[in-house]
Amino acid sequence: MAPKRPKGAGAFPRAVESPAPKQPDPDALYAALDLGTNSCRMLIAQPKGSGFHVVDSFSKSVQLGAGLERTGRLSRSSMARTVQALRICQQKLKRNRVRRMRLVTTEACRRARNSREFIRQVKRETGLTLEVIQPEEEARLAVISCAPLVSTKTEQLLVVDIGGGSTELVWIDISSVPRRDRPSAIMRLHAGFHPAESPFPAAKVVDWISVPLGVATLRDQFNDVEDDSARFALMSWFFEENLADFAPYKDEQARAGFQIVGTSGTVTTVAATHLGLKRYDRTKVDGLRMTSDQIDKVIRGYLDLGPLGRRKDPRIGEDRQALIMSGSAILQALLRCWPTDRLSVADRGLREGLLYAQMSADGVLEDGPF
Repeated sequence: MAPKRPKGAGAFPRAVESPAPKQPDPDALYAALDLGTNSCRMLIAQPKGSGFHVVDSFSKSVQLGAGLERTGRLSRSSMARTVQALRICQQKLKRNRVRRMRLVTTEACRRARNSREFIRQVKRETGLTLEVIQPEEEARLAVISCAPLVSTKTEQLLVVDIGGGSTELVWIDISSVPRRDRPSAIMRLHAGFHPAESPFPAAKVVDWISVPLGVATLRDQFNDVEDDSARFALMSWFFEENLADFAPYKDEQARAGFQIVGTSGTVTTVAATHLGLKRYDRTKVDGLRMTSDQIDKVIRGYLDLGPLGRRKDPRIGEDRQALIMSGSAILQALLRCWPTDRLSVADRGLREGLLYAQMSADGVLEDGPF
């Protein structure tokens, strides 16, 4: 299975999440919905300064892509689960009287032969219009949403978005950008990975790739392997094989000046385990920096627990014990290729990017050099 590099349109996000004040004016509200291979997530927010306040949110595991690897189609049960979740989203949109919104879906609907039928069903049963976005836009949204986490000391940056059905990697060179301007230079990639000439310092995208393996699709490919440790090792090496066409793959990277920013449920769960949190706390996880050695210790702990122990771990749970191992296999493969003392954990992503893109296009945010 070769990684894909299709063309796509882009948008640019920046994430600021905090409680909203009093009941906002519906005319000031925006919504963003991200329907992925495994989860359905939505944010409703209002502009605030150069970011936004979250007014309402929704998140649920719907497993839209369950069985897709085997059949090439979305199953009736997975579509029914997803439509039920989307009805709740529609009720929230209606209750808040949201008029500006962007509702997108990613890898599962890019691959499924019956995705058009499903999108028509969603429209018919909920009134919501889903838009299938391409990998390049998905990658750009992930990059821009993580820009505030980029260190001014970073010269080479790898942004990794581990999804349910695919994993996007973007390698960015910011060594020629003045230190204080480096996060802003990342934000300016909203114009595309190879933007036109600009008077502002530019971040250079060395390469990017969308690997059609995420936590759900990678798990499904190795479901027939019974041994837990063997399955994990096979998943990790298989994912690494799919990075062969990624330009920086064979280049040895010094730890100094190199940073990975990871955005996904896998990365945030690993961070919560590292911190020993009994209940997930976004304020402690978002922006946390971990070393390759710390992450490796957490992953070894997951393997020691085994499937039963992971199910009982409150940070993982019954539904995600298998997904955390496929996600960890991806993470381990990346760190085997590019060890780092600075992996920044991002509890932000596509939804935040979609919100920022809409607000910026409408000119309702404070001006910035983006």
